[in-house]
Amino acid sequence: MTNGRSLAVIGGTGFFGKSVLDAFRRGLLAPWGIERVVALSRRPEKLAHDHPDLIGEGVELVALDIAAENAVLPRADYVIHAANTTDARAYATDPARERAAILAAADRFVARAATDCPAAQIVYTSSGAVYGQQPADVVALEEDAPFTGAAGMVEYKRDYAEAKRSAEETIAAYGRSHGARVAVARCFAFIGAYLPRDQHFAVGNFLADGIAGRPVGVNARHPVIRSYMHADDLVRWLLTIADAATADCPIYNVGSDQGVDMADLAARIAARYDVPIDLQPRTDAPVDRYVPSIKRAADDLGLVLDLDLDQALDATIAQLSGNALVRANDSATSHDRSAATSFR
Repeated sequence: MTNGRSLAVIGGTGFFGKSVLDAFRRGLLAPWGIERVVALSRRPEKLAHDHPDLIGEGVELVALDIAAENAVLPRADYVIHAANTTDARAYATDPARERAAILAAADRFVARAATDCPAAQIVYTSSGAVYGQQPADVVALEEDAPFTGAAGMVEYKRDYAEAKRSAEETIAAYGRSHGARVAVARCFAFIGAYLPRDQHFAVGNFLADGIAGRPVGVNARHPVIRSYMHADDLVRWLLTIADAATADCPIYNVGSDQGVDMADLAARIAARYDVPIDLQPRTDAPVDRYVPSIKRAADDLGLVLDLDLDQALDATIAQLSGNALVRANDSATSHDRSAATSFR
């Protein structure tokens, strides 16, 4: 038996889950005394097959569909709820189904949590998309920014944003009604070795281009500004926010506040792989910005970024270069290089 603490990750085989497991195997969860991580997923066998290097001592894989009526949660000291797909193609093809899945995952979780893991410190991973379209003149979105009802977004992005906002309210209501320790992390854009490189994530697609030795392509014809937090910072922030969870359900933005134009990001990646950059002519369309303010996390929790953008790129590229398993989808063709790592 161990006196160490445990962490359950719902959605344990996605980018967030893999990043947690990777951090765990490198000892980065030691400050929280975590000696056991339970990764819950509908298809845990896929993680075991694709990334056996992540399934070491102290890791348990559990098959679980959190939205199912018979779902049972493991006892854990910490819970990171990150159970929904981040593939924009799923939302574009069947937005109603994906919206229902987000809501069901939140509803079923709170229905079980009081019984299954009543003492857990819980962080629900929401999205910066809940703010709606960021006004071009707003440099960084703050947590108290007005909710615009996702006006200005295409329908499937609006469905996603509104579903995440409703799920936040479900988690907050659980905290109030049960005195549970809960918190919401509104997550923005990230970079790390386990970020998909064959979906709508711009930085992932750029990396796929560089690895394949082809020009790094940017299809956006207008200024697109995003910011990127490294996966290790993401994991550290989520656990720090879990420590700060209360029945009042504090909300924190999670991401970097250092915006970068996609053309600049592409150029940085192209330079690292010594390949050209393929840019489209620019129009005078308004800037598309998606950047958080992280002042609340800094002021309340003392959180800062350990890695700036260049350091995050270098760390990610170094890990990709040294891990053949992580490189499994390097040859994939980009589906939408104009998109960013979000539903924005």
